[in-house]
Amino acid sequence: MTLPLFSTTDDPGPSFTNLLTKLGMDPGHAINNAVAGISSSQLQITHGTTVVACRYDSGVVIAGDRRATSGNLIAHRTMEKVFPADKWSGVAIAGAAGPALEMVKIFQLQLEHYEKVEGHSLSIEGKANQLSQMVRNHLPAAMQGMAVVPLFAGWDQRRNRGRLFAYDVTGGRYEEDEYVASGSGSLHAKTVIKLGRGGRLDQGQTVQLLIKALFTAADEDSATGGPDTMRGIYPIVATISSDGYQRVDEEEIRERFELVMTELVAGQGTDDEEMTA
Repeated sequence: MTLPLFSTTDDPGPSFTNLLTKLGMDPGHAINNAVAGISSSQLQITHGTTVVACRYDSGVVIAGDRRATSGNLIAHRTMEKVFPADKWSGVAIAGAAGPALEMVKIFQLQLEHYEKVEGHSLSIEGKANQLSQMVRNHLPAAMQGMAVVPLFAGWDQRRNRGRLFAYDVTGGRYEEDEYVASGSGSLHAKTVIKLGRGGRLDQGQTVQLLIKALFTAADEDSATGGPDTMRGIYPIVATISSDGYQRVDEEEIRERFELVMTELVAGQGTDDEEMTA
């Protein structure tokens, strides 16, 4: 096989798609054939799993487990899925880990660039719309099995309240009033939050509720990671309020998980006593 030669005026440059066009090949067709020739067993895509968010009386809490899976294997035990988008908002990722992390970095950069150019931060709706467009642009990759479905939460400085947004793979943006979850364990997590949201909750109660939701999701969904006390690995939890984005201290999360496990053990003991009686 010989390499193609081009004159200086006809050089396709460093672009691979331009090279294919010069050779009379359809770039899209060639790339799709290359991707189609890779089986799912050969293309091991790392996925992030369960993330949740919930409003409370003066802000929002956003949380995510730490496990990333690749098929039936645990790819990473300490993956971070919750990030500050800027001072007043945060984003949590579920789906294909590589594209999701790249999307977060670009999203953070765009919000920082806007603030530097305009002298003020983008509105909460503007941030949500920007992320929606990024998810929509990712649709071709999503159709090939690399979907990214984030959650977005922030403090609305105009309305003085926390707000939550969910997305689908087509870039559809949906504002949620109370709580939202995404990922393989989202069904179990949302059930716990729905049942535990009686009355108005403060920040501490909401953090406790989301920790319990992630614990339950991990108990029912093998792709969701629960607390790993042996390695000292716990989910990431952050609050967003008028004070901005603040990550909850890991020691506090550990203590709250211990409370959840104590409650569950006590409840199990009660059930056993009733069955004995």
